[in-house]
Amino acid sequence: MCTGITYKNGEFYFGRTLDLEYSFGEQVVITPRNYSLSFTEEKTQNTHYGMIGMANAREGYPLYAEAVNEKGLCMAGLNFPGNAYYQKSQKGKNNVASFEIIPWVLGKCANIQEVKEKLKEINITDTAFSTSMQPVPLHWMIADKEGCLVLEATKKGVQIYENPFGVLTNNPPFEYHRSNVCNYLNLTSAYPQNHFTKEVDILPYSQGMGSIGLPGDMSSASRFIRAAFMKFNSKCDKKEAADVAQVFHILDNVSMVRGTVITEDGKYDFTRYSCCMNPKRGCYYYKTYENSHIQVVKMDEKNLDSSCLLFYDISTSCFPL
Repeated sequence: MCTGITYKNGEFYFGRTLDLEYSFGEQVVITPRNYSLSFTEEKTQNTHYGMIGMANAREGYPLYAEAVNEKGLCMAGLNFPGNAYYQKSQKGKNNVASFEIIPWVLGKCANIQEVKEKLKEINITDTAFSTSMQPVPLHWMIADKEGCLVLEATKKGVQIYENPFGVLTNNPPFEYHRSNVCNYLNLTSAYPQNHFTKEVDILPYSQGMGSIGLPGDMSSASRFIRAAFMKFNSKCDKKEAADVAQVFHILDNVSMVRGTVITEDGKYDFTRYSCCMNPKRGCYYYKTYENSHIQVVKMDEKNLDSSCLLFYDISTSCFPL
């Protein structure tokens, strides 16, 4: 389970939590412009936009969970079991395996308008990365400072949605989340007014009572509402440090504490890391479950004309052993 958000406060940011019961071998990985990206059916990209994100670089291939490219386009994959449905290869389509979709989009597209054109003929295939790594059921949020899309591959085919909320979680499909927001039209961050009756003077007994009814559980539908409410009502200074801290504060409100969510097979689902990307500055900020210190890798300070992947191990402990 995961939560993704966009955030704009002068500059544009893209953040997410990665909620999982195990490590997937994550590292911060920069894919420079001249690193050859091969695809199962599409042409190899020998040159492309540089990108940075969290990935497992298995066999030299950057399997990104999320990333941002040098043009400011961001993309994240979020768990979508039971609804994700990948097809066999189809003639006349851009056949892209699910594990290839993030580098394929971010390598080719500079903005959300180009993404819309590229996705018109896409077919997301069920090709496995290897016999030991079968396709992961995902849907994706794609965004830049001008807009946000949700990409879902279901039995109905590939669905592309405009996402005015700039938020995505997990099941059900995005159409449900878009409708479910209507159930929370009464929520407000303002000091609440008495609409119960005109005949009795009723006053709030506490601050924050305008948001009574905001769901607090860890289900994907509730996290969607909570993240959207926090995001739309968020206020902070227009400074990089304040903005980055604010994104992490929003994500903290949808993060999972180990032990509070137990999977069907008895494992603990928890927020392994959360991240915040500033596309304009090429910054990838992150913190892990064990290390709450915000750390950063700056893509713009690296050699993006290189032909080799750049790896940065994440620091998972803030206490010396």
